[in-house]
Amino acid sequence: QVQLVESGGGSVQAGDSLRLSCAASGRTFSNDVMGWFRQAPGKEREFVAAKSPGGTVTYYADSVKGRFTISRDNAKNMVYLQMNSLKPEDTAVYYCAAKHTYAAVRIANEYNYWGQGTQVTVSS
Repeated sequence: QVQLVESGGGSVQAGDSLRLSCAASGRTFSNDVMGWFRQAPGKEREFVAAKSPGGTVTYYADSVKGRFTISRDNAKNMVYLQMNSLKPEDTAVYYCAAKHTYAAVRIANEYNYWGQGTQVTVSS
């Protein structure tokens, strides 16, 4: 059974940091693009970051560039999202996702597997 399980969410103050983790199981994800998305109440799911299978290419949403860092450890089937200088507008449920093909990495519907999400709440 393929699973993506996020952890590390919580409630923090503006300016604080959090590190999200995503544990993948059920198959090898080393050949997949791994991404992070988020969804705030009343809004559509939006792209946050993605990393190529080999980890050499990284994509970020403009809203998080310079504050968030995505990383992956293929040996452990893990993906991480380091979030620094958090803002109230970063409040959302954060989802880990995986896709087989190396295209359209910013499009949620292109991803094949999803985790159940972890809540991040940033207060001012």
